[in-house]
Amino acid sequence: MKNIQYIFLSLISLALTSCGVYNFTGAGPINAKTFQVNTFQNNSELIEPGIDRQFTLRLQDLIQNQTNLNLTASNGDLVYEGEIVDYRISPMTATADLKAAQNRLTVSINLRFSNKNKPEENFEKRFSFFYDYPGDQQLTGSQLRTALDEIFERITQDMFNETLAKW
Repeated sequence: MKNIQYIFLSLISLALTSCGVYNFTGAGPINAKTFQVNTFQNNSELIEPGIDRQFTLRLQDLIQNQTNLNLTASNGDLVYEGEIVDYRISPMTATADLKAAQNRLTVSINLRFSNKNKPEENFEKRFSFFYDYPGDQQLTGSQLRTALDEIFERITQDMFNETLAKW
């Protein structure tokens, strides 16, 4: 009976230590204590007021919620900066009388990421996502909020994965 207990304890300790450090966000060990997210200015041709602040706050919230990094206003170990380079609504499909049956809102954001502790990880990359909606509707109010929420959720998660999760 005592041998079975030793074997059982050995298996449990092996299982717990063999996986190493793991967290449920997918981010590996981070060699940083602070991060900084500068305001992403809206430089697109079509301007939707307030999306620059909305996106910046969304990215800050995601990093704070999925890591133990502290947000700072300056001199962060990790720095996220960039601009909204495209905010575009385009028709996707047409009806028989050449009216838009479906429209697509596309938002593209240019990210410049720098890691003070590992300069080899610095990069600049463009992230983009879209939201499709019926062509007979205007993209205003709650529908606009829903569209931007979906787009920003995807783009911020892609940025997180690229910078911290390394996926």
